[in-house]
Amino acid sequence: MQKVIDFLDANPVFQLATVEGDQPRVRPFGFHIVDSGKLYFFTGEGKKVYNQLVANPKFEISVSNETGQWLRLSGKAVFHTTSELLEKSFDKAPMLRDIYGNPAGGPKPAMFYVQDAEAVLADMTGNSETITF
Repeated sequence: MQKVIDFLDANPVFQLATVEGDQPRVRPFGFHIVDSGKLYFFTGEGKKVYNQLVANPKFEISVSNETGQWLRLSGKAVFHTTSELLEKSFDKAPMLRDIYGNPAGGPKPAMFYVQDAEAVLADMTGNSETITF
């Protein structure tokens, strides 16, 4: 899993794909953390991506770097939001606190980790490595 984390750390904006009905949906994401050996992502309960993942928890992310290496990660989203995870997220990305830090009147945060993860790290020359966690 560490190779996946390192690649995401070095290339922080990635594309996350879900399904809505029979239509694929892709959008940029830019946040991840690791806690208790699990890779977490952050969204809000009011967003379409949240509803799509609740309806069908399977997703993929894809990200590449300037040298032509890329990462594709697939798995199932398991929603798990705690005050400790939120604080860790707010510490890493203070702008999230501005958006999601008011539980009385703001949007409700939703964090999910990857279950049954399969990642492929590859490059344009055909080298690839599959990592499961």
